[in-house]
Amino acid sequence: MGWNNRETGGRYERMAAEFLQREGFRIVGRNYRCKSGEIDLIARDGRFLVFVEVKYRARERAGYALEAIDKRKAAQVRRVAAFYLYEKRLPEDTPCRFDAVGFDGERIIHVKDAF
Repeated sequence: MGWNNRETGGRYERMAAEFLQREGFRIVGRNYRCKSGEIDLIARDGRFLVFVEVKYRARERAGYALEAIDKRKAAQVRRVAAFYLYEKRLPEDTPCRFDAVGFDGERIIHVKDAF
């Protein structure tokens, strides 16, 4: 991924974090990385620890943003989330959820329990 893509991704991740905060979420982590991959945002929504994947598409011609989260990507995010729980020594029964925030142009789509 080039520098411009990283900059664009960062901008949309910040916008997603601001959107989620307005919805009552508390952001507890950004761009968490381990050898298995990365999670864009980690938040608290009530009792849930929420792992959030953020996607952006400038034009529908490239497909809708959330279509980019395929089974492989969802499995990768779940692996990274499991490592996060282990690394932070959180209980195995911590209620977790996987959300997605997509930007199609200027439209924001938030899907709770996306995968």
